[in-house]
Amino acid sequence: MLETPSIHIDTKKLKRNISNMAQTADENGVKLRPHIKTHKMPGIAQEQIEAGATGIAVAKTTEAEVMAEGGISDIFIAYPVITDAAIDRVLSLNTKTRLIVGIDSLAGAQKLSDKAKSAKQNVEVRMEIDTGLKRTGVPYEQILDKAQEIVKYENITLTGIYTFRGAVLKGEPTLDLKSAGYEEGELMVSAAKLLRENGIDIQDVSIGSTPTAKYAAQVEGVTEVRPGTYVFYDRMQAEYRVCDYEDCAAAVKATIISQPSADLLVIDGGSKTFATDVQPGGKPLYMKGFGSIKGHPEAVLERMTEEHGMVRVPENSPLRIGDTLDIIPNHICSTINLHNFVYMEEEGETKKVPVAARGKLQ
Repeated sequence: MLETPSIHIDTKKLKRNISNMAQTADENGVKLRPHIKTHKMPGIAQEQIEAGATGIAVAKTTEAEVMAEGGISDIFIAYPVITDAAIDRVLSLNTKTRLIVGIDSLAGAQKLSDKAKSAKQNVEVRMEIDTGLKRTGVPYEQILDKAQEIVKYENITLTGIYTFRGAVLKGEPTLDLKSAGYEEGELMVSAAKLLRENGIDIQDVSIGSTPTAKYAAQVEGVTEVRPGTYVFYDRMQAEYRVCDYEDCAAAVKATIISQPSADLLVIDGGSKTFATDVQPGGKPLYMKGFGSIKGHPEAVLERMTEEHGMVRVPENSPLRIGDTLDIIPNHICSTINLHNFVYMEEEGETKKVPVAARGKLQ
């Protein structure tokens, strides 16, 4: 029996997306370390590794715990680890799996160093660099000074640098993904060169998101790319022309539950079903609504409350109460995190799979 709202995954498309990105990394001679924030499921992470990924990236230590329990043995926490509880989880995991930890401050390095020393452990770390997103990361002009201080701390070993920037060029959102990827790669390779020239042994240069990975991987000196969304893709990636809509492996199924007027439908999914972090109208894509409704390009999911989605349609629309819609959300990663389960569909069979790392926020 079909329950809505729910996320359904086309397994054939999923496998093809995994294979294609692994091939892209292989052709460019770089390692692939996919970010599991998109799917949050150890089974899919295992499929990515079987296809050629060297390990995975996560954002939070609790995500790392779920992945380690699921058999993943090479994990990069690409996020500053600051709290005592998070560092304790790091030190526990560090005895069970290869673990790499992101740092972007001397305070973070000091705290990790002190606790690692007390635990008689050594922790592998990478320094995050801000290349234009203006989120976390060491400002580009401070790279050498910060790295020279970080390498002085005991019981942590600086082995690489990493960044996350997305579709940004010269500090602004862009549709020119090729130039954005090249710029990202060149900035990071230059940073690694500066550090090496000053005696700091940087082995890994880790960059790239789904829209830029293809191009960032082509920059000589880049060693690793970390795309995530590519496993499912979403409306945002389709509008970037990174994929076709037919490549989108995940869609939200929702049922029309009300029709207040000839041009307005209400579905049973709202902000508790669809992520709202990628808002309509934002540059550079200027998308209308919160998702693309398959087979009905004229329909717009224009607004939501918690449990209701309001869909604007032409007055002559054939859609009626009880009809089911398949909607590709603007952003699949944060949409997945709203659901306890997804439904994997393959050759007419449907399997209910838990989103094991859902809600792992610490």
